[in-house]
Amino acid sequence: MRKRVHRRPSRLTRFRYRFGALRPVITGILAVVAVFVAGTAAYVFIEGWGLFDSMYMMIITLATVGYGEVHPLDRAGEVVTILVILFGVGTFFYLTGAIVQLVMEGRLQNLFGRRWMQRTIDKMRGQVIVCGFGRIGAVVARELLAEGCDVVVVERSPQLIEELKMEDIPHVAGDATKDETLEAAGLRHAKSLVSTLSDDAANVYVTLTARQLNPDIYIVTRSDAPEHSQRLTRAGANQVLFPHRYGGMRMAQSVLRPTVLGFMDLAMRGDIEDLQVEELTISSQSPAVGKDLVESQLRQRFNVIVIGIKQADGNLLFNPQPQALLEAGDTLILVGGRQNLADMRAELT
Repeated sequence: MRKRVHRRPSRLTRFRYRFGALRPVITGILAVVAVFVAGTAAYVFIEGWGLFDSMYMMIITLATVGYGEVHPLDRAGEVVTILVILFGVGTFFYLTGAIVQLVMEGRLQNLFGRRWMQRTIDKMRGQVIVCGFGRIGAVVARELLAEGCDVVVVERSPQLIEELKMEDIPHVAGDATKDETLEAAGLRHAKSLVSTLSDDAANVYVTLTARQLNPDIYIVTRSDAPEHSQRLTRAGANQVLFPHRYGGMRMAQSVLRPTVLGFMDLAMRGDIEDLQVEELTISSQSPAVGKDLVESQLRQRFNVIVIGIKQADGNLLFNPQPQALLEAGDTLILVGGRQNLADMRAELT
């Protein structure tokens, strides 16, 4: 697959994206200002009037209030006035119509809502971007929000956008495969990105763009075909998941091991106060660095069970021995009470 070349969106493209609904109004204002400046200059240099008289003449002409001329006009001044009426008054009415349309169609309220939403997104740091709010994306976004994560959803379906508005979920309306859309979602400051688009090719483009704009972001993407997983991995995905396969495996396990599956569901969701499965990455400043599990006394101090250690080099230890050494960058897989895990996180990270 040929590598996609990233091109930063032009200023005009970013302007159109941010001020789409206001473009007619902004265009009208610029046109009125241009006519006003040009007409004022014409009266000053052609008629020899003062600046204030020239500006006053332009204002009463554009506003069509019906006052007489400030000074008598010669033929050149009459030509200037005709041009001002033809271009300026028409432009002024165009601006008025654009403002009325903006208010009557409710687009002004939507615009301010989008601007408020965009300011909220711009302030976020370490958020999770979810591309697509379909059956899978909606579940992902709601689960993350339930865990207290900052989430930004990228969606282009008008029906789903209305649903996002009703649930007050931060979102960006647009195509997730476009650079400017992901930029608006705060990609450069995001911690993770989850691409749940139904088209594998679109997921590849999203992954490529995200990896180019933010090399450190953690990317999880879905795929409907296992043979496409290598493409997504080469594009930069950290993890590729297959919803249909995992759904089938889960259904099979619910028949084979229903108690185990129920236990894991309760632990993962945190429905029981004293039972939660969590992961915790040890920082370089943690007092546990350089100690083994016995010396760190994690179980005695926090009443948690260490069921696994993912070492910084990627090696995974299940049911680690008491002599297992803890190093910076290791990720502990823990089972314990919610408050105990929170206390442990505060000390070790």
